Amino acid sequence: MAKKLEGKVAVVTGASKGIGASIAKHYAAEGASVVVNYSSSKEGAEKVVVEIVAAGGKAVAVHANVAKQADIERLFAETLKAYGKLDILVNNAGIYEFSPLESITEEHFHKQFNLNVLGLILTTQEGVKHFGAEGGSIINLSSIVSSTFAPANAAVYSATKGAVDALTHSLSKELGPRNIRVNAINPGMVETEGVHTAGMAESDMRKFIEAQTPLGRIGQPQDIAPAAVFLASADSSWISGETLFIAGGLR
Repeated sequence: MAKKLEGKVAVVTGASKGIGASIAKHYAAEGASVVVNYSSSKEGAEKVVVEIVAAGGKAVAVHANVAKQADIERLFAETLKAYGKLDILVNNAGIYEFSPLESITEEHFHKQFNLNVLGLILTTQEGVKHFGAEGGSIINLSSIVSSTFAPANAAVYSATKGAVDALTHSLSKELGPRNIRVNAINPGMVETEGVHTAGMAESDMRKFIEAQTPLGRIGQPQDIAPAAVFLASADSSWISGETLFIAGGLR
């Protein structure tokens, strides 16, 4: 059976762990050559590359902090050096920090907006320069918190993801004439390394979310990755400007 992404080149930001790592592995399994971007976890990124190559796929790890213009330029220069082109960009890199209103600082705001919003804009700005005449696909990782499920004490993080949704809609209109599709995936709570590090994996918040979720559980990275394959492939060739909620029915 033909692989859905055969011959394509994909950059996945923040792909050393969690959802990004799962997307990178799924892309490689479908025939794409994958650039596994990382900022701090070189070991994690190299582990993802080793797993992809061991399974017969193609991948390289490239360090870049996508909140920094110079790093972004190097990310795509390394992509072209390795694979000669770009077809798919997954803007997955992001951070979240929670804070009640009275504790929000300028640093808390800028740290999240610089990566989650400005970083996404600058990465997309540089990435689209390298799409060919046939266009390509951009997939932004948003969140269920971008709209009605924005929780208390997450005003800034929720605001960044609301911005990601708005960017997705606007850029889909701007880039559509170049046959570049732009869509977002809005996951619910997903069990990742970050969720464990934040102490939320066994928390009351997890129990609360599971109790509210029609399908009765939080997500796993592999629940998200197949949708990223779909949005990168020809199967979704007439889909752009959409936000796809993957949250077990929670809205």
